[in-house]
Amino acid sequence: MTGLTADLGQFLANIKYEQLPAGALPLVRNAYTDTIAVIMVGITEPIVDIVRRTVVEPASRHEARACLSSRYVAAPDAALLGGTAAHTLDFDDQSLSGHPSSVLVPAILAEGETLGSSGRELVTAYVAGYEVWSELWRRDLNYHRKGWHPTSIFGVIAAAAATAVLHRLPAERAAAALAIAATHASGLGANFGTMTKPYHAGMASRDGLIATRLAAAGMTAGRDALENPQGFLTAMSPGGTPDRDSPVRVGTEWYLLRHSLLIKRYPACYFIHRSFEATAKMLAGRGIVPDDVAEIEVTMGRGQTTVLVNERPQTGLEAKFSEQFSMAAAVILGRMGVPEFSDAIVQRADIQAFFPKVKLKPVDEYDARDPVHGPTERVVIRLKNGEVLDTGPITTIRGHANDPMSVEDLWAKFAECTAQTHAEPEARRLFKMLQAIEVLPAVRDLPTCETIFRS
Repeated sequence: MTGLTADLGQFLANIKYEQLPAGALPLVRNAYTDTIAVIMVGITEPIVDIVRRTVVEPASRHEARACLSSRYVAAPDAALLGGTAAHTLDFDDQSLSGHPSSVLVPAILAEGETLGSSGRELVTAYVAGYEVWSELWRRDLNYHRKGWHPTSIFGVIAAAAATAVLHRLPAERAAAALAIAATHASGLGANFGTMTKPYHAGMASRDGLIATRLAAAGMTAGRDALENPQGFLTAMSPGGTPDRDSPVRVGTEWYLLRHSLLIKRYPACYFIHRSFEATAKMLAGRGIVPDDVAEIEVTMGRGQTTVLVNERPQTGLEAKFSEQFSMAAAVILGRMGVPEFSDAIVQRADIQAFFPKVKLKPVDEYDARDPVHGPTERVVIRLKNGEVLDTGPITTIRGHANDPMSVEDLWAKFAECTAQTHAEPEARRLFKMLQAIEVLPAVRDLPTCETIFRS
């Protein structure tokens, strides 16, 4: 049988480390490194504690370390907890209209630890999951417009793909894993700005792994569940007309090299990064105070404004999806790190009073690198004295695939994220191991963090 579902199953059965393009390895190293960093900085957030106490702790199986801690849990629960922690601060990498690594890395590490997988197998599984995500994502545009969170609707199938490779499933069973995972696909944009959004990543990571285990045990599923008129692509399509018929490109065209990872410098929705950084740089040293500003107009893609719905955020989680907060942070705070997304700062009177000055101007242009973005953004600030400040077109930001972080930049973020969980020598050791993930003998060789989940 041929068709999208079957062909992807064959790809997963055939993929080998030796076939991967040379340019993929540095990207995968960074994916593992950055994801472990953001797991550690997100580990104390309330949603992680809720998931741990409510879902993970009652389980009786002890297969894998939870977030590389000394606590062992069932592998699906380790994936759930890791994915939730990775995405809880929105500090995780971004691409393909979502957050690939916060779904893929926790599932791969959890099942890889259970199976005794090597570093090469981890790399291969990550690339396989990324390629399957990309193959599905390219077949339509702007899933946010329909209310879907692409991280979870594509992520669950990608996690199944990655773990199917770890299990070395034959093509027919790998295809079944994808079909089972497609039934798990969900995640609503209406939950952005709440604890449920990071749970999307965790549930996708867990449910993709579970789909693979069910397929390995012999569970049957639709042989064309992805491309069937009543299947995944049609059900998720914003316009109801996805590309269900074109041949698969995986294995011949490596998406990871064309649509690569964007490593974040700020713990918020990527849609506000370019405008914040350009505005903060434009205002640096000018001594502009909030009362000087009459109005700020921000031009960006309609796909972005569809998500940035919190015009008057009241919590740190809501502020992560607010261009109004981004501009207030640029003008008033001059920074936008983890501390700035506290409820107390968002609720400050001067911050709240600034929000009405910010207006969004959506445009219907799409960036070929990621269609949910506009190709450029622009911030125009009109001061009360009549002066106009203009960033001009903003096309990129450090950390973007076209302007990647250096190893030193990535270490600086890693050190900041692990400051509360690791002493610096331990952090450096873990960083070096993740930056050479392909030579890791087994997942269990990654050092255990003794400072988290003690109680």
